[in-house]
Amino acid sequence: MKPVGVIRFLGTNCDRDIWQALQDCGLKPKWVWFQDQFHWKDYAAFILPGGFSYGDYLRCGALASKAPVMKSLTEAACHGVPVLGICNGFQILCEAGLLPGVLVQNQGLRFIDSWEPIRCVSSNPYWGGVPQEVIQLPIAHGEGRYYLDEGEVKKLFDEEQVWWTYEENPNGSLEDIAGVMNELKNVAGLMPHPERAVFPWMGDESGRSFFQSLLKMIL
Repeated sequence: MKPVGVIRFLGTNCDRDIWQALQDCGLKPKWVWFQDQFHWKDYAAFILPGGFSYGDYLRCGALASKAPVMKSLTEAACHGVPVLGICNGFQILCEAGLLPGVLVQNQGLRFIDSWEPIRCVSSNPYWGGVPQEVIQLPIAHGEGRYYLDEGEVKKLFDEEQVWWTYEENPNGSLEDIAGVMNELKNVAGLMPHPERAVFPWMGDESGRSFFQSLLKMIL
């Protein structure tokens, strides 16, 4: 089995959580440093974990999006390799132009740390989700409000690129959006943290489905 690359930037802090979730779901994680270059054929998929890359200076994810590793990651994405960005990873993918839109400061200008119900709008072939399914996942962000021009948002829904939406919008995201995909559906971003909901002691195991879906696709 090819490994799943877990990309670490300066300030990433959810990488060990991702590693443990991947291992527990039967996948093979491998660290990828922000200065690394690699060949896309050597990996089954990639995950950009949450955290505070480069201290969230400028805009969240802006500096990380210019890191050397992003050149190889962009090449992998263009060849159809599955890529998932969680929280700060979602912000990085948007800043790199691999996903549409941008994540800006929460409405109310406060950091939010809570569990939120989210609804699957369109399924993802690699990371899962059943349309109309509602699950609970934790969020922890200060800049998670999704924004995009209104005309482009309509296009996202029409093209089934909206992945998850909040049931009770906690941050003011446009159209309650919590996660989106690119046109090919191989690149996806999600503000909630599935890796924090994989064991019973965490309070919920709904997050396991994201990693188990990937396992089924690459076996």
